[in-house]
Amino acid sequence: MPQSLRTREAATYLGVSAGTLEVWRCKGRGPRYSKLGKVVVYDPADLDAFRDARKVFTVDAMPSRFETKGGAR
Repeated sequence: MPQSLRTREAATYLGVSAGTLEVWRCKGRGPRYSKLGKVVVYDPADLDAFRDARKVFTVDAMPSRFETKGGAR
């Protein structure tokens, strides 16, 4: 079982502030979390899923619809 992360650790993992995670929780947003008594913990798999769900695909990152298998146009 993966190690659960507390708010500060989860914030560092995602590259946001602990305050941002706290605001997201209060607003019902952000990654899934669990409460163990008064302690809030995050599963790293849930943090990864949250981050992956927010990936933005740019035009340059998508294959061209005109490309052929050989790569020539």
